[in-house]
Order: sequence, then C-alpha cells, then structure tokens
Amino acid sequence: MQEEINRKIKAIYENIEEVIISQTNKFIPGKTLITTGLAVTDYNEINAVIKSMLNGWLGLDKKGREFENQFSKYLNIKYSVFVNSGSSANLLLLDSIKKLYNLGGGEVITPALTFPTTVNPIIQLGFKPALIDIDETINISLKSIEKAFNKNTCGILVPHIMGSPAKIKEISGFADKHNLFLLEDCCQALGSKYNNRMCGTFGAASTFSFYPSHKITTGEGGMISTDNIELYKILISRRDWGRMAAEENKSIDKNLEERFDIQLDNTNYDIKYIYTEIGYNLKPLELQAAIGLEQLKKINIFNEKRLKNYTLFKEKFEMFKHVFKVPKIHPEAEPCFFGFPVIIMSTKIDRRELLIFLNKHKIETSLFFAGYITKQSAYKNVDFAVYDSLIYNDKITKNGFWLGIHPGITEEMIDYVIEVLDKFLKRNLMER
Repeated sequence: MQEEINRKIKAIYENIEEVIISQTNKFIPGKTLITTGLAVTDYNEINAVIKSMLNGWLGLDKKGREFENQFSKYLNIKYSVFVNSGSSANLLLLDSIKKLYNLGGGEVITPALTFPTTVNPIIQLGFKPALIDIDETINISLKSIEKAFNKNTCGILVPHIMGSPAKIKEISGFADKHNLFLLEDCCQALGSKYNNRMCGTFGAASTFSFYPSHKITTGEGGMISTDNIELYKILISRRDWGRMAAEENKSIDKNLEERFDIQLDNTNYDIKYIYTEIGYNLKPLELQAAIGLEQLKKINIFNEKRLKNYTLFKEKFEMFKHVFKVPKIHPEAEPCFFGFPVIIMSTKIDRRELLIFLNKHKIETSLFFAGYITKQSAYKNVDFAVYDSLIYNDKITKNGFWLGIHPGITEEMIDYVIEVLDKFLKRNLMER
C-alpha cells in the first residue's frame, strides 16, 4: 500500500502547476514574489509524512532518534536532541548548562545585534546579558569579548550571523583559557565551517533551527548538539518533562522486572514516571523528524545553491560598490550563507524608501532581526551590561538589510533584483 501511495503522490505532485518556483521555473518579473526564505520540498517529504501518519504514533519516536543520529553524523558530533524550535533549543540548552555547571547567574557575553530568542534565555534564566559590538563580518567581535570579560563573566553565546562564521576557534581558545562555557547559536549556520571544522562543534554545545526559511526545515523545529554525555542526559530529560526514563531507558519495556523495580518512597513504581529534573515538554512530532530526514539528504545540494546565489549577488553588486558595502568574511571561514547582507554607505539613499521600492516590485527584504536589542520596548527594563560603543552594531541597525538566496532563488530572479536596484539608484542619485 505504501508503494502505491508513493507513486500516486509523486504523480500528483509532478502535475501541480505551482508548487515552488525552483521546480516550476515560472518566474514573472514584478508578479512573482521573490521571498527572503522558502521551504524547498518535494514528494519525498509528503510521502515521509504520510508513512509516519500511517504508522499510527504521532509522538516523537524512532524517526526522531534516527534524525538525531543522522544529524550528529552530519556534524561529526556525538549527540543531538531534537526539539520543537530553534528558540526552544536555546532555552533548553542554557537551562541545562546552568544545571551542569551549577551556575546561579553571572554575565553571558553576546552581541547586541541579535535575534530575541538568543538573548531571551539569558534573561529568563537569571543571567545578565553582556552586550558587545560586532566586527566587519557582522559577527561578534573577539576584541570586544576580551574587553567585556570580567570576574562576573560565566559564558559566551556566539551566533554565527547570516551563516558567516565568527572567529569561533579563537573565541573557543579564550573561553577555555578563562574557564567560560561557550555556546554556538548556529540557527543560520548549518553547514558553515571555520578552520575546516563544522560550526557547532567548537563549544560545549550548539543550537540549530529548522524554521521554513532555514537551511533545512521540519516546519517548526530545532536541534541541540554536543559531545558531552552528562549535558546530553540533562537535555533529554528536561526536554521530556524531566523524566528519568526519557532516553537511557528507551528499551525498558523489554525488561519489565527492571521497569517496575524502581522505588519511590519505599513503593515499587514505574521508571517511566520517575522525574529527576524539573523539565519542560519541548518535543516536536514524529512526522517532523520524517521530514527532517528527507531534508537532511538534500543539505549539500541546498548549501551549494545558496553559495552559488550568494556569489552571483556579490559579483553583480560590484556595479553598486559606491552605494553598498558587502560585509567581510574571515579568512578561515567557509560560510554557508543564510541571506545576502548589504550595508547602505551612501547618505543619498534612504533605506526606508529603498525597501518600500523593492517590496513594491515583489522583492522581499529583511532587516537584521531585533537590531540593537536594548532599543526594543520589551527590553526597556532589562538590566543589560553594555561594554562597547557599538559602532558597527548601530551602522547595521540603521543602514543594513538582506536579500534572499535560498535554493528557490534563480539566476533570473537575481538579474531582476539587480535591474530593480539599478532603476532605484539611478532615479534617486540623480535627484539628490
């Protein structure tokens, strides 16, 4: 039956007129929306979901463990824990680090240019965000880390912004020297490398996001990866309500004597209902893991297309170098780009006008997440430590934006974006 379903889904899918742009190759300039992000899927993901549903168990199970194992192999790391979002991954990781190292608080160094749920767990879990500037790669500055370090510093949280790696090897060395925990937020950097090593393998652990616009997708979803077995056990338990039997006892049903021998206040109890952590429920669905397994098979193809699109944009933006600056890349970095970031350098160009013009021409744009996060109203009463003048951070917040380079973007679309930009610049530079 499953084979028949697979054949029918494939036949139906191949006859759908408008699934995604990269499959239909039907691009109409000014009519077709060029998105900043897109989930690129095919009938394999659909069949994987159907098969998962037909198995009759929706909760995280065998496919979840398989996805975790395959993800670990891709990173060349020992353990991975699948969760319901990249944001949950950050929360669960920092919560588990707090338990592992018995931390009561302290300052966690992270850049001021950030996504909210990179900073939120620092606040929510009783740490103090120590905000610093970025460098010309739009990543956390090593010099600023050194400047911010003090007796209250307990850790560093490094997001690899736009998939372009920070100086993570050097930062790792600094963290080791000063006995600080180091966490990598790789939600935009799956597949990126630094010094011939995967981003996400330098610190105590790393987080990833599988939101639809990210490198691979499970709809919503995220992952935490680590080589530390003790941290892994805490992560698994706290993800699954805090119960003892979450992972290390996954085969416990085969040994009923052991399962029901556990003692709770001198009473025989079921090990599945013994809680050793104060946990959460941050599990995704089994069908999301099934999607993730299909997506992971395509990660290299996706990343090659992103690099191709980034390179095309960079080459074509040479004609605008008097107006825009493309952020630098560290010499040791091999980025797998999330988007194409640019900074407006000309005072004759108003960013608001430009973004309205692009979006009116069906070209989506995005700013750099929360920008300078302390300026957001949600954080007006948060006690931040700010150790920098935040020169580059302010420049990006005021003058930066980025364009999509996902695998659904074609060269024809890139040519159209350049054409529209050229039209705007000629009109505005002449007028001013």
